[in-house]
Amino acid sequence: MRKKSPLFSEKIKDLDLKRTVFQPREALDLAQKLSYENFDASLEVHVRTGIDPKKGDQIIRASATLPHGTGKTKRVAVFADGEKALEAKEAGADLVGGTELIAEIKQSGRADFDIAIATPDMMRNLAGVAKVLGPRGLMPSPKNDTVTLNIKAALDAVKGGKINFKNDDSGIVHQVIGRRSFTLDNLYENYAAFIESVRKARPAPVKGTYIKAVTIATTMGPGIRIAV
Repeated sequence: MRKKSPLFSEKIKDLDLKRTVFQPREALDLAQKLSYENFDASLEVHVRTGIDPKKGDQIIRASATLPHGTGKTKRVAVFADGEKALEAKEAGADLVGGTELIAEIKQSGRADFDIAIATPDMMRNLAGVAKVLGPRGLMPSPKNDTVTLNIKAALDAVKGGKINFKNDDSGIVHQVIGRRSFTLDNLYENYAAFIESVRKARPAPVKGTYIKAVTIATTMGPGIRIAV
């Protein structure tokens, strides 16, 4: 990580970021202003939840549609054969294939895409590369509508700003909601859509406070706490 510049230190010297809690819009504006990266940094949201990640019935795994996308072009792979493979190509999939593509992934151990969509009949074959796709969050799932016969609709949703999210081993959900170059209005609308989706994804068995804390930050910027 680069050392913080004198300009950055000057910006935050009067701020007590460890104790101050900001309203969402104010926090997003501050995150943009405190960003010291020399590139168009991503803006990330980190949601600390009250789930017990060791319990299978408390896992958070859901999707959200960000009105303005994340600012990153997603490379989408579709696992399908026949007419569905043709539909995927016509709908703009970046990578399309069936058993031959699965075999290639199994042999190389590589997955050169950001999201995977599959027809239901492909799932049995995809089990053979679950160890490659699973840890990277790339395994298609009916829960986030990436196992479907409606390939075009799934591709349109992904290209239109749909993201999938889940908690990590400590019960925290991490998600990029845009870039520093976004307007404040666009960032706020993306943030609101994401947080609402996290709220709706609350597992039924969770007791007590569900969303315990929310922090935002640019790629290498300071964490800024948001009022829950």
